[in-house]
Amino acid sequence: MSLTLEEVMDKLEAMGSEQTRKTFRNHGAEGPLFGVKVGDMKPLVKEVKRDQALALALYDTGNSDAMYLAGLAVNPKAMTQETLQQWARAAKWYATAEYPVAWVTAESPHALELAREWMASADEWIAVAGWSTYANYLSITPNDELDLEEVRRLLETVERTIHGERNRVRYNMNAFVIAVGAYVPPLFEDALAVAERIGKVDVNLGKTACKVPLASDYIRKIEEKGVTGKKKKTCRC
Repeated sequence: MSLTLEEVMDKLEAMGSEQTRKTFRNHGAEGPLFGVKVGDMKPLVKEVKRDQALALALYDTGNSDAMYLAGLAVNPKAMTQETLQQWARAAKWYATAEYPVAWVTAESPHALELAREWMASADEWIAVAGWSTYANYLSITPNDELDLEEVRRLLETVERTIHGERNRVRYNMNAFVIAVGAYVPPLFEDALAVAERIGKVDVNLGKTACKVPLASDYIRKIEEKGVTGKKKKTCRC
């Protein structure tokens, strides 16, 4: 028997802590949240996965922890464009836009269409979701199914515009370059060249000790490990 929405929310609330709430706020979290560590909510994923309606209802609460859990539990293949658009519009900070929204969209049948639309959005969080969706799509999609010319053009867009883009869009453009270098061997040299030319990317990461990875170093480290081109089974974690 499936859990009810109220039961899941009660369980999430019990898992939350003031310290984790503070950490999330320092990262820019907005709106209601309990402050649940991702590892702690993992046992709930299997239970919620049995009920697509419950997963969707969790996202609709607007609670950051519930939205994250929804992203882990929902069936991406069953997601409609309308619902994914609603998810993107409801994302109010980077963790929601870059993780549940982007992961689920990347694994849905609507990945490319929505990524292309969102990347051009005037709304920062929707643009963030677009770049993150495309980067995640690269990580799970066979290279012979990719539009390599489009990816190359997007690399050129990053090189041309990244330093004048909005704060978190800059972060995700940088991550996109890394994703191309990490997962698309036919464009490895292109990605590395763009990474070297864009250099250090400045992003305000709030009251945190986090740093923006230097794309060229990151791509080279992946090559040194011998895992360039190794695709993931899922981008959700």
